[in-house]
Amino acid sequence: MKNWKLGFLASHRGTNMQAIIDACHDGRIAAEPVVVISNNGKAGALDRARNAGIPAYHFSPANFADEGELDRVMTDALQRHGVDLVLLAGFMRKVGEAMLTAFPGRILNVHPALLPGFGGKGMYGMKVHEAVLAAGETESGATIHVVDAGYDTGRILAQRRVPVEPGDTPETLAARVLRVEHEAYVDCVRRITRGEIPL
Repeated sequence: MKNWKLGFLASHRGTNMQAIIDACHDGRIAAEPVVVISNNGKAGALDRARNAGIPAYHFSPANFADEGELDRVMTDALQRHGVDLVLLAGFMRKVGEAMLTAFPGRILNVHPALLPGFGGKGMYGMKVHEAVLAAGETESGATIHVVDAGYDTGRILAQRRVPVEPGDTPETLAARVLRVEHEAYVDCVRRITRGEIPL
């Protein structure tokens, strides 16, 4: 069986990343987390990586001439570590051409809603949950999808649904969705490494 190597891109806490790292370490996922990259030097994801003994890099956008250069540097770091599958875990930047070319169909993202609804440019974090509630939806959930050149437009690999409860706030809905994000992301990566979901 192929020994998959996972690379993570994260901008904040990295809880989805942690769920996958834990699943790798306890044998639920047959893969090795090999590198974590963040655009935010204060990201909790970097601390999580270091605590797990995983190489961690901070590339500040302020240190690069443009988005393309930053994308190329991140892509190079992923390739140096032999990454097979790139996992976005709350990464707040658009993946560029260099990375999409280097990892065709092998970059995944988790979105906190049921795509294709409530996706697109500007739809991230609490804004998604606010929009779901404003629309009067009765359910929401999490979507795992392949990253392409658009915003949240890639092939959908998995979804988990949760009810929208009476009296929900964006914060209570976010907490409920986050729990199924962890479950869906871990299960999706596990199925990919087992050959059950072809990329």
